[in-house]
Formats: sequence, structure tokens, C-alpha cells
Amino acid sequence: MNRQNLTVLTEFILMGITNRPELQVPFFGLFLIIYTVSVVGNLGMIILTKVDSRLQTPMYFFLRHLAFIDLGYSSAVAPKMLVNFVADQNTIPYNWCATQLAFFILFIISELFILSAMAYDRYVAICNPLLYTVVMSQRVCWVLVAIPYVYSACLSLIITIKIFMASFCGHNVIRHFYCDNLPLLTLLCSSTRDIELIILIFSAFNLISSLLIVLVSYILILMAILSMNSAEGRHKAFSTCGSHLMVVVVLYVTLFFMYVQPKSSHSFDTDKIASIFYTLIIPMLNPMIYSLRNKEVKGALHRIWKNLHKPPM
Repeated sequence: MNRQNLTVLTEFILMGITNRPELQVPFFGLFLIIYTVSVVGNLGMIILTKVDSRLQTPMYFFLRHLAFIDLGYSSAVAPKMLVNFVADQNTIPYNWCATQLAFFILFIISELFILSAMAYDRYVAICNPLLYTVVMSQRVCWVLVAIPYVYSACLSLIITIKIFMASFCGHNVIRHFYCDNLPLLTLLCSSTRDIELIILIFSAFNLISSLLIVLVSYILILMAILSMNSAEGRHKAFSTCGSHLMVVVVLYVTLFFMYVQPKSSHSFDTDKIASIFYTLIIPMLNPMIYSLRNKEVKGALHRIWKNLHKPPM
């Protein structure tokens, strides 16, 4: 191993979304609005589904955890990205970079399996409504969220430790706006074959297994909907499933595009665009798509608004 391989890095430089100075301020304003809407929407959903007695059902239990995850992985990326738009030097300390990567992997994998749990929840609600409260008990719901969190945390630690225990060549410029595993691999001097294989295998497993649960659930849901006699019931079921499927399609397409392809075929510019969708846009849209179009959530918001403006006795 030569001297360059022994270089100890203390920080990385993030290239960011763009290097054009005239775009820094407009992008800062745009992404600040997007992140603010995301924080307000997801934090509001967490609080609303916790305090409103009519939203204490498995569906809103999973929505609360989805909102927490969206808030988590957008907050792992957005604050540092916003600072870099106005900072003179876009640096991130070595340990912060590892922490950002670990939390991002934790939350993004958890999101996949929470979406799968939500699809299973909708399957039970539509296909077995009489057994819904028995099948989707509080204990089952907690198991369906605890397993993804534990699994994601273990996988996150494995990937992060494997990358940051490897030898960096001394080059510290990350061609991205946050610390992601693929740009970090290009900075390693030691062989990246084992790490790439781990990332490829687990990415494919996570995407395919979670998507398979969603697809099977929705095929069975579709069969149940088509056999319904009530047009109103069909419309209600379709509207609920349509919102979920729309977000699933956007998320899975971008993740397949990012992680289930050879490293040689990656373009970091196109990867940045895809990353913006699932780190910033999707967390902003999820509260609107899943919740703000929902009559029960609107009713809960209306009740809270009335209570806040109720005249004192």
C-alpha cells in the first residue's frame, strides 16, 4: 500500500446539486420551501394521528410511521444541502458523513417495508373486513413496523462500517449533494467488489421482496374490488389504493434506477435528479397524497380547528 492510500481524511467536499453561482439562491429558496412543507406536513400527520381518537386504527398507525420515516430521511439530507447553497465551502466532517449515510439507509429501507405493511393492511381491510380488527391487532401492527426498523438498522450499520473501514485514496470530493454509498465507493483505494456485491444483493432483495408484497396484495385487492356489487364501495376502495400506488410507483422506479444497475452505467448527474425525487419531493407529497385527500383526516383537522377557535366559557 503506498503513502497516498494511508491518507487520513477528516472531511469531505460535497459537489452539491449545481456549481452555477446564479442558481444557488433560487435553488436554496425552492428547496427550503419544499423541505418546510415536508416537515410541517409529516410532523402534523404524526401529531394528528396521535391525538385524534378517531384516527387510532392500523391504517393511521402505519401512516404515522411513514410520516416519521419521511421526516427522518429528508432531515438527514436537506438541512446540510440547504447550508451548502449559501456556504463558501461545501464540506462535511468525516463522522457526519458516516452518520448521514447510516441514517439515510436506515430510513429509506424502512420506508419500503412500511409501504409493504400498508399494502397488506389494505388487503386485510378490503378482502377480510370482518376479521380486520383480529388480524391487524396492535401487537401485529407493532411487529410489522419493528421488524423493518431492526432489519434496516442492521443493514445500515453493515454498509456504513464496510465503507468507512475501507481505505480512502485521499480524494475527498463527493459527486453528490449528500453522502450516499455509490459516490463514496469511487473514493476508495481498496477493492470495492465485496461492498458493491452487498449493496447490489440487498438493494435487489429489499426492492423486489417489498414490491412483491405490494403487488400480491393489490392483485388480491383488485379481484375483491371487481367482485363488489356496490359502485360506491368500488370507488372508495379504488381511491384509497390509487393514492398508495402512485407513491409506490414513483419511489420504486427511482430506487431501481439508482441502485439496481452496474456502477459502470451510472451517471451521477442523472442520479442527483433521481435522488431529489425520493429525498425531497416524495416526503413532501406523501402527507398530501395519503392524508390530506382523506375525509377522516380532514374531519380531524376541522375538529382541532373548531376546538382552537371555540370561545371561552
